[in-house]
Amino acid sequence: MADELIDIVDENNNLTGVQKMKSEAHRDGLWHRAAHIWIYNSKGEILLQLRAKGKSIGSDVWDLSAAGHIGAGEDPTISALRETQEELGLDVKSEDLESYKVIPEKMGAKDIENNEFHYVYLMRYDGDINNLKIQEEELQKIEFVSIDTIGKGLKDNPEKYFPHDMSYWNEMLIAIKNKLE
Repeated sequence: MADELIDIVDENNNLTGVQKMKSEAHRDGLWHRAAHIWIYNSKGEILLQLRAKGKSIGSDVWDLSAAGHIGAGEDPTISALRETQEELGLDVKSEDLESYKVIPEKMGAKDIENNEFHYVYLMRYDGDINNLKIQEEELQKIEFVSIDTIGKGLKDNPEKYFPHDMSYWNEMLIAIKNKLE
C-alpha cells in the first residue's frame, strides 16, 4: 500500500499536532493509530486474511479480518469502514461495527518499529464469503477459521500468524467467543 499521512500521538494516545508519513512513523518508532476489524460468524469462526507476499510487516502470514492505518484527521470508525470496503469489498455501516476498545501495541520487525494504538471493532457477518472481493495488493485470500483452530495454530505454529503480541490474539479470541455465548 502507498505511504500515507497519519497523525502522531504520544504514549497515552493524545494527538501531538504532528503529522508524518506512515513510513517515517515506522522508521522512527512514533506512536500512531490503526483500525482493526475482527469479523466473526455465528458458527464460531473468525474471518482471517492471508497477507500479501512482500508486505513490510507480516508478509505471507494470517492476520485479523481487516486493518489499516487511520489517516491524518480521520475518524477511527470511518477508517474501519474504509478498510473493510477496500480489503474485503464489504460495504458496512457504522452501526454494523461494535467498538470494542483501544489497545496499544509495540512491535518491531526488520527496519520497522511499529508503535500503534489499535481501535478495535467487532462485526458479525453471516454472509457468503464468496461474495467478498479481496484487495489483491494487500492480501492473498480470506477464510473463516474456527476460534479453536486459530488458538491451536497460534500455539503450534505462531510463525504462520501476524506477530501481534500473543496477549492481543488471545484477548480477541476470548472476546469473540464471549460474544457467541
